[in-house]
Amino acid sequence: MNKFQIFVNTEFCKGCGLCVAFCPKKVLELDKDTGKSTPIRIEDCIGCKTCENMCPDFAIAVEEEGEPSPYENMKSGGVKED
Repeated sequence: MNKFQIFVNTEFCKGCGLCVAFCPKKVLELDKDTGKSTPIRIEDCIGCKTCENMCPDFAIAVEEEGEPSPYENMKSGGVKED
């Protein structure tokens, strides 16, 4: 089974919750402080890309482990690199 990375561009995410509602494995949650989507159970991700496809703001990307982030200066889980 492949492992996946979930990238959330927190600058694009408006916290609508569609990704959370449609994820079949409940991998994502809205952060209590920021209101933004956050991968909580990345190990449960099956790579279906439902979250990516449902996001109206193109704020989420799902990639196989080891692939680079589609968002420059972003890490898996939506944390900015310095």
